[in-house]
Amino acid sequence: MLGLDSVPPEFLFDRFLPKMPNLRTVIERSRYGTLTSTDPPITVPAWAVMFTGMDPGTLGLYGFRHRRPGSYSDMYTPTPQMLPAPPLWSLLSRMGRRVAVIGMPPGYPPPTVNGVYVSDFLTPDDAKDFVTPHSLAGEIQSVSGGYDFDITFRAEDRPRVERELFAMTRKRWAVARHLWKKEAWDLFAIHEIGTDRLHHAFWKFFDPHHPRYSPGSEYADVADRYYALLDEEIGALLARVPSDVSILVASDHGSMAMHGCFCINQWLQQEGYLRFKGPAPAPGAAFESLEVDWDHTTAWGAGGYYARIFFNVKGREPRGRVSASEIPALTRRIEASLRAVVRPDGSPLGARVLVPASVYHEVRGDPPDLMVYFGDLRWRSAGTLGHPGLFLSENDTGPDDAVHSFDGVFALAAPGRSGMEHLPPQRILDIAPTLLRHLGVPAPAAMQGRAIDALV
Repeated sequence: MLGLDSVPPEFLFDRFLPKMPNLRTVIERSRYGTLTSTDPPITVPAWAVMFTGMDPGTLGLYGFRHRRPGSYSDMYTPTPQMLPAPPLWSLLSRMGRRVAVIGMPPGYPPPTVNGVYVSDFLTPDDAKDFVTPHSLAGEIQSVSGGYDFDITFRAEDRPRVERELFAMTRKRWAVARHLWKKEAWDLFAIHEIGTDRLHHAFWKFFDPHHPRYSPGSEYADVADRYYALLDEEIGALLARVPSDVSILVASDHGSMAMHGCFCINQWLQQEGYLRFKGPAPAPGAAFESLEVDWDHTTAWGAGGYYARIFFNVKGREPRGRVSASEIPALTRRIEASLRAVVRPDGSPLGARVLVPASVYHEVRGDPPDLMVYFGDLRWRSAGTLGHPGLFLSENDTGPDDAVHSFDGVFALAAPGRSGMEHLPPQRILDIAPTLLRHLGVPAPAAMQGRAIDALV
């Protein structure tokens, strides 16, 4: 299983396919198409949804960070040990099947499996416990020349970003090839975060339709070169793969050009839902650095690919002031006001407000009270305050060219099949039960996804 983070259909099946002869060979004997991601279409939880067949609410995963209960701004990062449903590799491990997993998120600390698990891009730089079994740590570092889990990609130093991006990808696939030859695995899965980092760091240089397109840049061909490198590395692995092995290529979601940010906390302050003590926030002030007047605050938010809005609820927050009976009316007021927001050019922002309980089978963990998408996700949410207006042309956490879209990809090449067949869009939720059936393993009764008959 080749997991390519954030790759949209128009990249894999069109624009960069001429640069990827090895992947083209796979696609030319695949049933393939668009893989519709989940709400929200974010790396964490999307990969977990793909490999558990359960939705984010049931998993209790709503993004990279979650608010700790009883706090206002203390956040934590989810771990694989928090998953209430077993992912594919855990199910197979329990049956004695052998698995090797490289970088699938959430993946730190790495879970114990019947085989090998190398942790993901959320791994701390100085982590020693990045692989199970731990005895493989030195071997992986030696093979890779110093394994890189991620890079700092929101930075102006693009020469460094490019250099580290290409190096990270080379190291990851060197480790993949090394682990592949150890034994005949029942499941071998690798996650590549580099495609996502490429899009965030360089999109405006290779897309003339980007709102901040930079023509004539030395990075105009960086995407062509990166996808060619990725294909070369994948090809070196596939050259070792026997013809009786099925190959799945998939992404967790797609990507598209970022149009800007909407300042959610500044809007909540402007509308009277959020109040502060002391002087007005300095430009770009982090919410966590400000003294909030919680006795007069009804709601506050957090930034990211979508806005997370939290209500200051009595009995739940330390200084709550919103009763449970007031929440439905408060939700309606905020939703109506957000839908009325227009962009600087006068066009509607297009806010879409979701209540977790209405989206998921269950709501576990620590969800926001409201999830808000802006402009079909083309506008990020900015949590900082003190800006001249409600809209920013750039990400408030550093240079960023891309956001996520719902349209990911899948292509499954199975032994005995020839020719291409384009399928209608499929759900990310259905990948796990599809692979289980492909492996001859019954799917757990509680699994929400259903096997895709056309792929089995």
